[in-house]
Amino acid sequence: MRIGAHVDSADPLSEAAARAAEAVQFFLSDPQGWKAPQPREDADRLRAAEVDLYVHAPYVINVATLNNRIRIPSRKLLLGHATAAAEIGAKGLIVHGGHVNAGDDLAVGFDNWRKTFAYAAESGGFALPVLIENTAGGDNACARRLDALARLWDAVGEYEVGFCLDTCHAHAGGEELLDLVDRVKAITGRIDLVHANNSKDAFDSGRDRHDNLGGGTIDPELVVAVIRAAGAPAIVETPGGVDGQGTDIAFLRDRLGAGSPAA
Repeated sequence: MRIGAHVDSADPLSEAAARAAEAVQFFLSDPQGWKAPQPREDADRLRAAEVDLYVHAPYVINVATLNNRIRIPSRKLLLGHATAAAEIGAKGLIVHGGHVNAGDDLAVGFDNWRKTFAYAAESGGFALPVLIENTAGGDNACARRLDALARLWDAVGEYEVGFCLDTCHAHAGGEELLDLVDRVKAITGRIDLVHANNSKDAFDSGRDRHDNLGGGTIDPELVVAVIRAAGAPAIVETPGGVDGQGTDIAFLRDRLGAGSPAA
C-alpha cells in the first residue's frame, strides 16, 4: 500500500524523500489560476522515479457550471493538465466534482460533466485517469453527498472515470465514514485514491479545513479503516510540512502494517 503526501511542486522527489513517502501529489500550475501547465525540466527524472506521482488540477476548474465563461475554459484546462500529467508519468489527475450556481438545474451540471468527457474523447480522450474527488460544501455540488454522486456517475459512467475519496470532505460534507467505502463503491465501482485528512470542523459543517490525523474531529482510526477498506493508495493533505505530514505518514504505515518504503 503506497502512502504519501501533497507537496510543493518545485522538487517533488526531494519532498517525498524528506517524508519517507512512496507517493506524492502536487500542482503543475497555480491552483487558483487559469494558466496552462508548462513543460517541466525534471520530466525525465519524474518519469523514472519509483515514487508514484499524482497531479491535482487547479481549484478554479468547474466543468459542471452553467456559466460558459468558466465551463469552457475549465474543460480545456482539465484536458491540458491531463496531457501534462501524463508526460511526467503521473498515475492520475484529481479534480473536484464542481457545482452549479444557486437556482440552476443540477441535472445540467451532471450533463456538463458528461460533455466534458465527450469533448476529451473527440481528441482521443484524457491521457491518464481522471479521478473525480468528493467535496465538502455547497448545496449545489455534484459530489458532496452520495445521492449526488450517484447522479454524476449515471452521467459519466460510460467513460473510464476514477474516484478520489477525501475523508475530511466526506465528514464535513455530511457522510459518515463508517462503511463509506462500501457505499461509494456501490455507486462508482472503484476508489482509486484516498485523501487521508482529518477535519478541523464538525460533521456536516460544509467547511473544507484539513487537520493532521492526530488532531481534528475525526477518529483517526476511522481514516485508517477507510484506507484499508478502499485498498487504494493514500495521500495526506495535512498541515505541518515535513514534520506534520511525516508523522501522519508514519502513523498510517504503522496502523496499516504497510512497512517502510525500503521494505
